[in-house]
Amino acid sequence: MATSMERRLRMANHNTGHAAPAASTVPPVAWIDIGINLAHDSFAADRDAVIARAQAAGVVQMVVTGSSAASTRAAVELARAHPRRLFATAGVHPHHAQEWSAELASELSALASCPEVVAIGECGLDYYRNLSAPVAQREAFHRQLELAAVAGKPVFLHQRDAHADFVAILREHRSTLTGAVAHCFTGTAAELECYLELQLFIGITGWICDERRGAHLVPLMRAIPAQQLMLETDSPYLMPRDLQPRPVSRRNEPAYLPHIAAAVAHARSETLAKLAQDTTDNARRLFHIPRVN
Repeated sequence: MATSMERRLRMANHNTGHAAPAASTVPPVAWIDIGINLAHDSFAADRDAVIARAQAAGVVQMVVTGSSAASTRAAVELARAHPRRLFATAGVHPHHAQEWSAELASELSALASCPEVVAIGECGLDYYRNLSAPVAQREAFHRQLELAAVAGKPVFLHQRDAHADFVAILREHRSTLTGAVAHCFTGTAAELECYLELQLFIGITGWICDERRGAHLVPLMRAIPAQQLMLETDSPYLMPRDLQPRPVSRRNEPAYLPHIAAAVAHARSETLAKLAQDTTDNARRLFHIPRVN
């Protein structure tokens, strides 16, 4: 018997829409980058120029990721400096889960109440590197999902090599959450099916542009409902491997989001205009991001 994911893929493959134009012919559409580590040190020297280049490329708004107390504070300050253009998340990445304490929980709760904060996270599980012990990761994940429920804000989720535990914990809390996005999805068809059933949004990055590691994502793009798809760069990480010319710095930045979008639109056999409309509407709906002129 066919799984629901197989049925999704079969139905999607009957779509006869036209492929998206090449990146060089990107029309003037508006994008929202839902995940950028703009507080990262690599942006210190030219952060304002990075923001300007993003806006020139049509990336009109961005969500700055908080992955520790320090980066969350920095993300909030950036959002305050660029109102209605930048927004922040407040959270502790699983790499930093060992730092979780009552004091950190209290600070994160206060930061979560800031109007600039539109989500809790980046939080979740990462057993790939285990920079924090798995037990510490699970504890921090539970506590941040509880915080999201109390704050009434969605969750910005991270999962790597920890699918079973991640889903088990998420199922425990899902009914109390206003919404969630699986940030930087790079998983399998089975994982995607699970996340869609949990009504998660799916964040796609430049990983899809990597023919070595991301080729498996291409056929999965059609299985993601339009109302559950989002785009992100995760910069300065994950620069699209097929980007030409290749920046000397090898640093990813939000101005490259339209390049990622072109790959996703091509995989979905839809226009960039439709993809921009859908993904931007989704970001506004989940994060309550206002429209800008």
